[in-house]
Amino acid sequence: MGFELPELDRTATQAAVEAHLETYRLYKYLLFDEREASITSSSEIRYHGPTNETSDQTGNIAIYNVDQQRYRKEFCERTEWAVKKLPSMERFLIEERYMSKDSEYINDMNVYCFKFQPPISHVKYAKIRWKAFYRLALTLNLAITVKN
Repeated sequence: MGFELPELDRTATQAAVEAHLETYRLYKYLLFDEREASITSSSEIRYHGPTNETSDQTGNIAIYNVDQQRYRKEFCERTEWAVKKLPSMERFLIEERYMSKDSEYINDMNVYCFKFQPPISHVKYAKIRWKAFYRLALTLNLAITVKN
């Protein structure tokens, strides 16, 4: 009786993890723009819909604002928790390359040549990155398996 890790589709899984980390950066570093209720009347003619429905524009907006902020906070915390569980080299790579404010302007060569001390080769960097992506994909439920 043994346990086998799934074989993942490398390109699709890498794209899913990178998209997740990009969403993390957006949620972490961009300010949430809260919705506000409209208090001015419209000059358009509005025809009545069903009269048995009530609408609470202010309540719906308040619920949206609170839920979105909580969702973003939990998303960032879950991602940070998953990255914190990685081995130190993988964690360093993910934090420097994908989770920093300036990660849009940093490429892989900058990380493996200048961030790692001593610098590592691009082959070793690719292996470390794939191991990190593999673990993150399984932890964050982003894994895309190979169809046999």
